[in-house]
Amino acid sequence: MNTLNYPSLEGKTNEELFTLYKETHAQEVKQELTMRYVYIVRSIAYQMREMYHDFMQTDDIVNEGVIEIMRAIERYDESRDNKFETYISRRIRGMVIDMMRKNDWLPRNFHRDSRSIEQATVELNGRLGRAPSDEELAEYLNMNIKKLQKIQRMSNMVNVLSLDMTYDEGNEALLQIPSLDHSTQPEFSFIQKENVRALTEAIEALQEKEKLVISLYYVEELNMNQIAEVMEISQPRVSQLHSIALRKLRKFMGDREGA
Repeated sequence: MNTLNYPSLEGKTNEELFTLYKETHAQEVKQELTMRYVYIVRSIAYQMREMYHDFMQTDDIVNEGVIEIMRAIERYDESRDNKFETYISRRIRGMVIDMMRKNDWLPRNFHRDSRSIEQATVELNGRLGRAPSDEELAEYLNMNIKKLQKIQRMSNMVNVLSLDMTYDEGNEALLQIPSLDHSTQPEFSFIQKENVRALTEAIEALQEKEKLVISLYYVEELNMNQIAEVMEISQPRVSQLHSIALRKLRKFMGDREGA
């Protein structure tokens, strides 16, 4: 096994370390790269913790995420994939969801309950002339409010995944602006630009609070509690606005695909 003077690696850029690892496959280089990207695992684990906190610990997510980073370093190809930060972020999110699925993260009758909540939201919105509160929804559905909020959180994650994975070929999250890589095939670059243009148009059509939630969550990378503090509303209301916005965006993009 190749060995290097480990302290000498600290002054190298991430790109230089990837090049060095391809040349040497030295474990010291791999360890240095792994430690530099652990913050991504912690960030994603923190953002998604309300989805898994009932049956998994954040430390479990981080430990598995470190292993996933090491695997990703082996498989990453900068000539084919996008930035490693984007590449590993998607892999970590997928890893967390896989762990949640293995732990039966979707409650029994989830899809039925989720549809009931959506239908009740529409019906109450028509009656009240505004978005119903969680308390009003729970009373209307004769559902425990904690169960309702858990279903809403799970629905949010399902919606995020469905939207985020729509254009998986590019290894870019749909709500991230793709990098302008001139080596990319012109056709794919055109499709990316069209998707971004269409999505930007869809976001602009959202209501102001919905746009703000999308911006704070995906651009500023705040979690739901932080967004609630910024907007001075409840965390469940943030979650509701997030879910509504995603459904609108998915419908817009779906209608566009079918046009």
